[in-house]
Amino acid sequence: MIDVLSALRRCLPWLTLSALLATPAAGGDALQGKVVEVIRGDIIIVEDVARTRHTVRLAGIDAPDLKQAFGKESRQGLADLLLGRRIAVERRKQDNYGRIVGRVAVAPAGCATCPPTRDAALAQLEAGLAWWFRDERREQPLEEQGYYEYAEFDARTRRLGLWQDAAPVPPWQWRKRENKPYITLLVIHRASA
Repeated sequence: MIDVLSALRRCLPWLTLSALLATPAAGGDALQGKVVEVIRGDIIIVEDVARTRHTVRLAGIDAPDLKQAFGKESRQGLADLLLGRRIAVERRKQDNYGRIVGRVAVAPAGCATCPPTRDAALAQLEAGLAWWFRDERREQPLEEQGYYEYAEFDARTRRLGLWQDAAPVPPWQWRKRENKPYITLLVIHRASA
């Protein structure tokens, strides 16, 4: 028994270092919780241990809106991956709508004791259910940018998910089109004299 304790004491610094390296990157605080709702393919509701609900947008991707082609499939893909599961969110910023924007990690399916390591946004890209949101690339580590870019390229090449469409429209372009004010022609009728 004494040998086991002394071995544990010798390993403790290494175990501590391993735990620190496995946690989300420094700079952003982590939110731990359970996914209670999936709004769309890149937005979720997370309930923390205090039962406070947080709206989280997955950093680095933009998923089709629900009314857009593949919008419902994208939401279902994220729900299959995250709904009811414990996750960790590495906060990166807060957006204009008050949502947390962060890297969302989930534990592998079927492993209740495993730490959350699977990048949910990367999974959406690999399945062809989202675009890599290049406008946010400066907020991503270089290694992550490479993974996201390749995942989108691979899904596009293999024609997975939304890439089955002949001309998929990115959500940011679709939103611009949908939010355009309608121009109506005014026809002025004048009374003839």
